[in-house]
Amino acid sequence: MKAACRAWEQLESWADLTTAPASCGQGRALIANGGEIAHLHNDHDADLNLTDEAIERMRTELEQSTAVRLHSGTGWVTLRLDCDQDAELMVSLVSIALQAHDRHRPRTPVRPCNLGHISIMHAEQQSAGAGKSGAPRRFHVPRLALGRARPQQGRRMA
Repeated sequence: MKAACRAWEQLESWADLTTAPASCGQGRALIANGGEIAHLHNDHDADLNLTDEAIERMRTELEQSTAVRLHSGTGWVTLRLDCDQDAELMVSLVSIALQAHDRHRPRTPVRPCNLGHISIMHAEQQSAGAGKSGAPRRFHVPRLALGRARPQQGRRMA
């Protein structure tokens, strides 16, 4: 079973969440209290509505993961789901998104998800390279099992 499916099945069982078609028109959405928390666009890509405040609070940890793509000013992060660690990360981030949205009642209008956004990595973000084996190094980040290190130098984030 693919990582995205495992994470989605676990999240669908949470009492606070319901599913519906994503408002962007591609994939499925997880909804809590009438607001979209996550979109699963395909078998490998999800957008999570964390809020700008939560993203800023966790920016350093989020930037250390190649699974996470940040898009300025959207309140959403894009998550690439390729392995079990990515599925665990999605579950953790959905929990954080639920908490962030509970703090922001009444709900502010939700901005569109990141579907179709492109990220270009800055030179300083490329400075963290691969380990001796050429594979990305894994980092342990407290409170969030972010899983994967930054991309190798010269790789483009999409």
